Amino acid sequence: MFEWSEEDLMVRDALRGFIDKEVRPHIDELETGQLPPYDITRKMLSTFGIDAMNREALEKELEAEESGEERRSSGPGSLGGSMFLILNMEMAGVSLGIIASMGVSMGLTVSTIKSRGTLAQKKRWLPELVTMEKVGAWAITEPDSGSDALGGMKTTVRRDGDGGYILKGQKTFITNGPYADTMVVFAKLDEGDDTPMRDRKVLTFVLDAGMDGLTQGKPFKKMGMMSSPTGELFFDDVRVGADRLLGETEDTGSDKRGGDSAKQGFTAERIGIAALSLGIINEAQRLSIDYAKTRKLWGQEIGQFQLIQLKLAEMEVARLNVQNMLFVAMEAAKAGKPPTLAQASAMKLYSSRAATEVAMEAVQLFGGNGYMAEYRVEQLARDAKSLMIYAGSNEIQVTHVAKGLLRG
Repeated sequence: MFEWSEEDLMVRDALRGFIDKEVRPHIDELETGQLPPYDITRKMLSTFGIDAMNREALEKELEAEESGEERRSSGPGSLGGSMFLILNMEMAGVSLGIIASMGVSMGLTVSTIKSRGTLAQKKRWLPELVTMEKVGAWAITEPDSGSDALGGMKTTVRRDGDGGYILKGQKTFITNGPYADTMVVFAKLDEGDDTPMRDRKVLTFVLDAGMDGLTQGKPFKKMGMMSSPTGELFFDDVRVGADRLLGETEDTGSDKRGGDSAKQGFTAERIGIAALSLGIINEAQRLSIDYAKTRKLWGQEIGQFQLIQLKLAEMEVARLNVQNMLFVAMEAAKAGKPPTLAQASAMKLYSSRAATEVAMEAVQLFGGNGYMAEYRVEQLARDAKSLMIYAGSNEIQVTHVAKGLLRG
């Protein structure tokens, strides 16, 4: 694949029409946190029939599993292939938070329950999650364990004697946390022995809003991505039944710390970051080109100045590079060889840097106007910076890329 197909471009244009009508008029409300993104997301899913497609696909998967047939699970949020990437790109350039919230709910939350849950658990939680009727959250990060998410985890569960568990601890920086209906929560098993905290088994549970002892904190005030509510979760001796333990077993096999499940989520998330980055690059470049053609200095359009041309040319180099990385990843996935965690980390590392540099150069190109909120490039710069931290800081991506290379 080296270019978008005609069908892809039709999808893109339809999405742009929806965004212009339903999203851009509400940007200020979204970006101040006054308007949660969920109703707009549900309207988008309904408008394009995605909710119905997701529901139908899930029903077929569950029927196949119940009858013992092998059926390949659909991708995050059941939005496979180029459509998922185009949706990410187009929305990211206007309201990055909307796509981040949707991606965590329909992507990470859904995929974890799909991959680790029993059939009964999938039937219980997935139908309302794949359509965004209910909002999902994926809770792994803690105040003292950001990049060291599994090793530094302090949230614990202990058996309460009747087959259930008692959950205690705290999670932070949880996308959708303040409003989530369903939460996938990672916790260390406390067996009352002297096993070091880092070496304890990690179990995964599903919680519902309103459970006794569960507190969902208010949305944080952030530098950017305000349209994606982010907050804390507190667990004060939350009693969870064994039916909420994903897989309904403590046997995690060789994956004692739950790393395989988390890594699958990280890989998908980091490939998604490349699509989000491309969306920001596209929008920053579009705004910059328009401004260079209309803004005049010394009697001529600033686009005639060589330094402005250099900025535009470097934006195009970044756009082509990130787009080509996505094309390669898409083709590899079609061939049954999806990117490894190391490759996904390389994509995330490069694309988030590129998006941040392009957005900051757009601010510079706009001059004083670029510093003003009404011109929107300042929002792109704030949003782009979050991509260098989100889904694992870029410093951690370096480690994953290097380890992949050294393993050969």
